[in-house]
Amino acid sequence: MPSPIPVTRLLPRGFGPTVELGACSSPLFKNAGGSTLAVPTHTFRSKIASRLWSSVVYWSELHCSEPLGSGGFGSVYKGQYFDETVAVKKVKRCAKNKLACRQSFWAELNAAHLRHKNLVRVIAATTCIPDNEDNADNIGTIIMELAGTRNLQQVIYGVEPLPGDRCLKFSKDIARGLQYLHAHKIGHLDVKPANVIVSDADACKLADFGCSLKLGQSGDLRPLTTHLGGTYTHQAPELLKGEDVTLKADVYSFGITWWQIITRELPYEGDRQCILYAVVAYNMRPPVNGDTFRKSSFGQTCMTLLVRCWNANPHQRPTMDDLLSELDKMPSC
Repeated sequence: MPSPIPVTRLLPRGFGPTVELGACSSPLFKNAGGSTLAVPTHTFRSKIASRLWSSVVYWSELHCSEPLGSGGFGSVYKGQYFDETVAVKKVKRCAKNKLACRQSFWAELNAAHLRHKNLVRVIAATTCIPDNEDNADNIGTIIMELAGTRNLQQVIYGVEPLPGDRCLKFSKDIARGLQYLHAHKIGHLDVKPANVIVSDADACKLADFGCSLKLGQSGDLRPLTTHLGGTYTHQAPELLKGEDVTLKADVYSFGITWWQIITRELPYEGDRQCILYAVVAYNMRPPVNGDTFRKSSFGQTCMTLLVRCWNANPHQRPTMDDLLSELDKMPSC
């Protein structure tokens, strides 16, 4: 999560942000095609916009409609941008922890420059917000592709069928998204069904990067800043103990999420503090001793991989490369 860079270090002298233009929301990502300040005026569907997120929002072209969901740091709305349907996330101001709100906004942009079929694409983001009653508590706006209107949690605990082949497809989609993130040394750090969007084409896309970190290139991959946290039921035990963050934390969370896809059950029930203590001190994990895992070779293979994913020692967990290789070898069920 990079700290905000003063606009004067990014723009020519005498040129500053305005509500009409938007604000520089992160260090610029430059390549041969230009920078994120070069925003097409007609539509965001050009070649540049398809590769890069923009630090400019044209507010006259943005229209929000119904809410799609909300979380600890913001709400997501369905909207129209240049006559295209999009998702709009408004990061809200938190009176109790203003720093965490700002960190959450910057964390959302850690993967904004990446393009992958299993990641929700960021189109534009800004901290320069029009002053009106709709934005009273808004400290930042992020415009994203509308990847779908359902998340994986709604699918898992809904009524529609979730056969083995579909379970395996979903797990591969999530694994490919994490593999791509990890190749760029980015940890999502809040992998759970609610943060996975299921598209109309039945593909899974990772969303909500508000807890993500850009990690170092060597050693234990120490983070550049303090980790914001995540969801305790899916958080790796080393993070619960306050130890160094590594990419293997996502492998643990993937394991819990995959277990939910297979069983359609909640991983834990009971008091939060009791669960945290049992996970850290007694290696408590979701049960894998039922018929789902015991009565078929597919289930037994899943059980073996799950146990490896949520090993208490992060160095004993597989990488996402290794895990995806194993998933690709699994037969259809």
